[in-house]
This record gives sequence, C-alpha cells and structure tokens, in this order.
Amino acid sequence: MSKALGGFENLRVLIVDDERSVVKILRMMLANIGVTQIFTAKDGVEALEFLGACDEMVNTVICDWNMPRMSGIKLLEQVRTTDPDMAFVMVTGRATLEAVYDAKSLNVTAFVAKPFSQDEIKKKLELVARRVSDQESEVRDQISDERRSGA
Repeated sequence: MSKALGGFENLRVLIVDDERSVVKILRMMLANIGVTQIFTAKDGVEALEFLGACDEMVNTVICDWNMPRMSGIKLLEQVRTTDPDMAFVMVTGRATLEAVYDAKSLNVTAFVAKPFSQDEIKKKLELVARRVSDQESEVRDQISDERRSGA
C-alpha cells in the first residue's frame, strides 16, 4: 500500500451534495485513493441530522456550496458551533473573493473548485488527512496523560 493510501484510510467522510452524479463521482474518487468510510447526505439539513446522530462516525465533510434547504456555508456555520475542528472541504463553482472570505471566516479547511479532478481531491485530502491524524494524536496523548495522572 502506498504512503498516500495509508493516510486516507483513517478518514471518515460525509459527502454532502444534492446532485447524485457529483456524489457518485466523489464516492468513486475517494474509494480510488483509499478512503473506505464514506457516508452521504443530499443537503445540509440531512447532513446535520446525520452528524447529530452519528458525529463520531465522521471526521471530514466534503460539501457543495449551493443546495436546497440549507447551503454549504450554512452547514459549515452549524458544524462550527458543535465541532470547531472538524475538517470541512467546500466544493463550489462560485469561488468569488466574497465566497472565499465567508468560508474562511468560518474556518473552512479547504476549497475545491468545480469542475475538479481526482488529483485535486487527493491533494486537498492529503492536507485533511494530516490534520485529522494530528488531531487524533493529540486526543490519544491527552487520554494517555489523564490515565497516568489518575493512576
């Protein structure tokens, strides 16, 4: 197994997009680079419901900007209220300076512009995988420290 694949196996990704074809393509791309835990939601409302019930199952969200019922930026805003550190990748066809500023102000992890390639997704997820790995290492260290101090 390659080094890149080794990092992606720890990602637990929720794809949020109202276009079934985009979900299918992203799911295939993620599987091709080694992501094995992939969940989907058709919009921000469904994603919030999933995260509310199963937030421990997900450490990364890949989300479309424009969706019915709840936009990607609104979902990002909601996610940040409960999980300020979750990796959040925004997929958009409207990468205006204002849109980028709005998402950056909510601590978006990365942007992917439509149309995108598997290589672009892989590059963004390499950054995400390092961030997730660092966060999980910090949690393990905290648990280990607590056990030592409690013993």
